[in-house]
Amino acid sequence: MNGLGNQIIVADMRGHAGRVTPAAAIAINGAPGTKFDQIMAIHDPRTPGTIAYVQIINSDGTLAQACGNGMRCVTQYLATQTGETSFTYETIAGILFGEQLDDGQFTVDMGTPKFAWFDIPLAEEFIDTRQIELQIGPIDAPILHSPSVASMGNPHATFWVNDDVWSFALDRFGPMLENHPIFPERANISIAQVLAPDRIILRTWERGAGLTEACGTAACAALVNGARTRRTARKATVTLPGGNLIVEWRDNDHVALTGPSELEWAGTFDPATGAWTRDEAAA
Repeated sequence: MNGLGNQIIVADMRGHAGRVTPAAAIAINGAPGTKFDQIMAIHDPRTPGTIAYVQIINSDGTLAQACGNGMRCVTQYLATQTGETSFTYETIAGILFGEQLDDGQFTVDMGTPKFAWFDIPLAEEFIDTRQIELQIGPIDAPILHSPSVASMGNPHATFWVNDDVWSFALDRFGPMLENHPIFPERANISIAQVLAPDRIILRTWERGAGLTEACGTAACAALVNGARTRRTARKATVTLPGGNLIVEWRDNDHVALTGPSELEWAGTFDPATGAWTRDEAAA
């Protein structure tokens, strides 16, 4: 599936005791035609009142705490399977909610953002995470500097720029910043340009996946970071390389992410090795 161009594998593991192994994820990502950003592995529910426990695996085999685009794909898949339109999920980041809207879009309640340095987490104390001391480039003329940082279930750093986001070599800076010592669990790195209080342009280097067409949690982090630094309103259209997402930081402190989801093809796979069999009907 894809969520705004973000390549997502939704793996229905319900009824199976196993897990998708890191080796399988790496093999799948390395095979022709199956490169992906995240695997959303749907497992039997662990908590009463939820429909499933969703494990999120990056293309390098590591686990992710959250993936907004992927949760929209999960919501579309389960809506097709069950005929329902509203779902409650459990992830390692907590309880999330997904809904299919009347217009065919999908909204995921991504929970509440966290801003304390130890919740993000950062390796050292910052009283105010709206702007931390971090830069790339010469000390007297940095290329990127002073990001806002937050957790949307996973750590994010939003660098604010006035120039076109495409003028920055994010493929070069992204790996260095993702693995900077200030981020003990690594981080998603975004470059954001605010065009208006309700309009943000965003590019993201995604932790464990690299450059991506869209990152839903990065869009959420950019919106809340923009609102708390008074760059944006609490609701905005976030334009990513893959298209537009609507993000709203609601009065109950929850962040809602709305956008499309699309099925591309289906098949079966071995969660231990990553070996694929593609359905002929979906070819």
